[in-house]
Amino acid sequence: MNGRKDYRYGSEDDKQERGEDVTQGSQNTFFHACKSITMVSQQRIFFDFLQFCIGAVAEIPASIKEADWKVLYAIAKKQALTGVLFHGIKQLPKELAPDAGLLMQWMGMAQKIRQQNIRLFLDSAKVRKKFKEVGFRNCILKGQGNALLYPDPYMRTSGDIDIYLEGGRNRVMQYINKVCPNQVMRYHHVDFPVMKTAIEVHFTPSYMHCPVHNHRMQNWLREVMDLQCSNVITLPDGYGEITVPTVSFNVIYILTHLYRHVFSEGIGLRQLLDYYYVLMVWEHDDKALMYAQNMINYFGMKKFAGGIMYVMHKVFGLTTSKLVVAMNEKEGRFLLAEIMQGGNFGQYDTRLGSKENEGKLHRYLRMSLRNLRFVKHYPTEALSEPLFRTTFAIWKLCKRVK
Repeated sequence: MNGRKDYRYGSEDDKQERGEDVTQGSQNTFFHACKSITMVSQQRIFFDFLQFCIGAVAEIPASIKEADWKVLYAIAKKQALTGVLFHGIKQLPKELAPDAGLLMQWMGMAQKIRQQNIRLFLDSAKVRKKFKEVGFRNCILKGQGNALLYPDPYMRTSGDIDIYLEGGRNRVMQYINKVCPNQVMRYHHVDFPVMKTAIEVHFTPSYMHCPVHNHRMQNWLREVMDLQCSNVITLPDGYGEITVPTVSFNVIYILTHLYRHVFSEGIGLRQLLDYYYVLMVWEHDDKALMYAQNMINYFGMKKFAGGIMYVMHKVFGLTTSKLVVAMNEKEGRFLLAEIMQGGNFGQYDTRLGSKENEGKLHRYLRMSLRNLRFVKHYPTEALSEPLFRTTFAIWKLCKRVK
């Protein structure tokens, strides 16, 4: 070293010797550490208050006194739970509620969610009736059927209408092409743009990427969907009737839906809250519980299901007696970190760049890279996902050529 100090990797004493400011880095580290601690604290308060909002606990949590309502609003918006939290805010004394400005903003969002639910209830009944009239037995998946399980059916953030039609892909596509030609067919559904509300018409309720597990699932669905198309319920406030799946079906089906979305864009707390309410109303004996557990194992979801049970208990306060399988804390912590970072359907996950205006190739590469982090946890499904997309794309191309 020729007797000279090499300052490239010098200590703070070395930096001080040559007149550098050593306080800036320490201050930044301290600032980020404090910010991180604050965020974790507010996230815990969010979970506490969420349990009050959904009826898991009766008493207002003491931690709400420390709430930063702007942070809680941001989390609620990210997770599509603004209506759910407002349901709880309405029950708070004035001194614990958000300030007037934020309260009015929150109230406006909750009112929009209410109006969206009214429209979805009406449209779901219309769509169900129309398909029945043209000869398709059908079933509304997720959506407004799940909303009826909430303490207030108007507080759930709604999306589109997912409707399963009995009859198979070819028969369904013949009808769709006659009414709305040139719609893009996906593996399990096709869009049906006949009204303002988005409609997805399903040939099958769900699927898995692993060919073995998908084969098992499709066989199971063919066995049980007849019953799901017979379960008619009445909507609130005279909005009509729809056909929805049974609770015992949803215990398995919604879990498979969550699992698939992990490998597409992601899942958020709103999707998990639907599942929470399904588990809350599920009345079952030991035989029914064993059947559900066996199907979860049969579809290769035991590890994932254990992680979801951890989130159910940790975030929503679901009692252990309501869990379908034993909690897996390690998987649960991993899934919860993904959920809190990505938000509703992974819309806020920017770790691999922006999704805006991306082309098909960019999306293919982004999703393939994204799913690498799941290989360690769910190797069969994670490694099958890009192969599944490629195989189906080739199948569609061959069908088009013919």
